[in-house]
Amino acid sequence: MNFDRNLEKYADLSIKVGANLQPGQSLVILGAPIHAADFVHRLVDKAYDMGAKHVHVDWNDEALTLIKMNKASEEALKEYPIWRANMLEDLAKEGAAFLSISSSNPDLLKEVDPERVSLANKTGAAALAPFRSYIQGGKVNWTIIAIPNEEWAAKIYPNVADAKERINRLWETIFQVCRITEDNPVEAWKQHILKLQERLQYLNTKKYKSLHYTAPGTDLTLDLVEGHIWTGGTLSSEKGITFVPNIPTEEVFTMPHKDGVNGTVRSTKPLNYSGNLIENFSLTFKDGKIVHFEAEKGEETLKKLIETDEGSHRLGEVALVPHHSPISLSNLIFFNTLFDENASCHLAIGSAYPFTIVGGTTMSKEQLQEHGANSSLTHVDFMMGSDELTIDGISQNGDVEPLMRKGNWAI
Repeated sequence: MNFDRNLEKYADLSIKVGANLQPGQSLVILGAPIHAADFVHRLVDKAYDMGAKHVHVDWNDEALTLIKMNKASEEALKEYPIWRANMLEDLAKEGAAFLSISSSNPDLLKEVDPERVSLANKTGAAALAPFRSYIQGGKVNWTIIAIPNEEWAAKIYPNVADAKERINRLWETIFQVCRITEDNPVEAWKQHILKLQERLQYLNTKKYKSLHYTAPGTDLTLDLVEGHIWTGGTLSSEKGITFVPNIPTEEVFTMPHKDGVNGTVRSTKPLNYSGNLIENFSLTFKDGKIVHFEAEKGEETLKKLIETDEGSHRLGEVALVPHHSPISLSNLIFFNTLFDENASCHLAIGSAYPFTIVGGTTMSKEQLQEHGANSSLTHVDFMMGSDELTIDGISQNGDVEPLMRKGNWAI
């Protein structure tokens, strides 16, 4: 009964706070896993109770993905169903809300040729670029949540023999870090957002010119674009709908200058990229561009990621997360970016978010690039925070101020 109540509260939070679905608005549920049909049904039921006009469910079966990646022709991997790309773009134009479900097997594609994975990723990214502009531009209200699956739970809890117990533990952890176990999760999230907004106000008042990171294997200086905006917790759509894009979320983030990153950064958590894990990797930057990289595991996958296009050699996001966040304090590696990025300071390879610079949402692609925003088909967060991380903020006049010490806020 308690588990069922938590599921109900999770669905409620996802619709009311995450997507913040409005009466008369359509909802699109993306990546709905077939193994979690019961929970998806609950989301749909909740959405109609909230006054949804239509609820469209995009089902996902990873077994079919793996079969296609192993057996489809190379020519097929160069094609993306244009009807699907057009459908998503049309729904975004019509003002639909989007709820994506993350429930992936971290090792799904580990035996697949990285060339094939890279080809499929590029194809999909190019076809979905118009739709993605609605998401990354904050034009529509959207959110991402997570649902356990057997393979993911086994990866997190390898020493738990019983499969059902692993799933139950992962559900319990998700409920805990998403504040579902609170008596009133909606109110708990309101208070959490207020605390994040206090950080944002401080950082947006400071208007640092650069950030300097030091940690074992990391010595990196990162310039911020002029007119950068720190954001986090919530966003607002073009229609003024406030939503929480990530559940959970502990980050505040902004835009680095695409040509202003120098030094080396080392990852602190594995990166799950397209069903492959990249572990213990480092990136070296010169004038914003990755000029060297290495990884203990998944180096070929990392290479393919960096070579997606010109923009994937540069950064599009810098995010700050305290080491004592609830997700970090769970002492788990989730092998899932939605969670791991909220346990650690992180950077993102690829495209920048236009709403993280003053006037960015009304700028053309060329104007954004002139202001230092990076453009790419991809956007991939990687974690580099730890309890050994020091970050200094460098002011416009060169003053150096402590921002983080031992991975936690020093302000």
